[in-house]
Amino acid sequence: MVTPTSNSIDLTKLKGHIPDSVLNQIQEVIVKFNCNSILRLSHFLSQCHHESGGFKAVSENLNYSSKGLKNTFGKYFPGNLSESYAKQPEKIAARVYGGRMGNGDESSQEGWKYRGRGYIQLTGKQNYSKFTEFIGDNCIGNPDLVANKYPLASAAFFFDSNKLWSICDLGATDDVVTKVTKRVNGGTLGLSDRIKHFKEYHTLLK
Repeated sequence: MVTPTSNSIDLTKLKGHIPDSVLNQIQEVIVKFNCNSILRLSHFLSQCHHESGGFKAVSENLNYSSKGLKNTFGKYFPGNLSESYAKQPEKIAARVYGGRMGNGDESSQEGWKYRGRGYIQLTGKQNYSKFTEFIGDNCIGNPDLVANKYPLASAAFFFDSNKLWSICDLGATDDVVTKVTKRVNGGTLGLSDRIKHFKEYHTLLK
């Protein structure tokens, strides 16, 4: 089967189904990140849709309670430590992301500066640096660009860098959506919702 190229994807079919702000970014994504088939675009948009709560969230919410910290980031908060970090997103990010992914230690606050942004959250100074180099805009100096200007492009960069397109190319089955989800999420959280959105986009674009 010949996969349709970007030239044959009618993006107007998505009008009214995704925000215009997202629709306006898709052509760049198709050209720059090899998202050049209906299959790839359907997988990509469905994952972005789920991860961002319907293309709404562009920055990681780290406003955790003490219990939430224990459940989500338990290894970083032994004993009663979570109580002194609860509901303080900047402190939480600095600790959880400090000293890894290219970030300085907790005191550097780089964990907060380079917290997750974009529809599939770009996280860590190392990843911001790679994206900056690719996109040609200073997202290291101004990390909010990832949230405000490149939320879709940064997500496509994740797909491209992690070779997800080859998985997308395997087909339109639930099993393939599951494989893509595991690479994006690290598990299968929200799988049924991701499958639902994939079917919606794939049907619309065909």
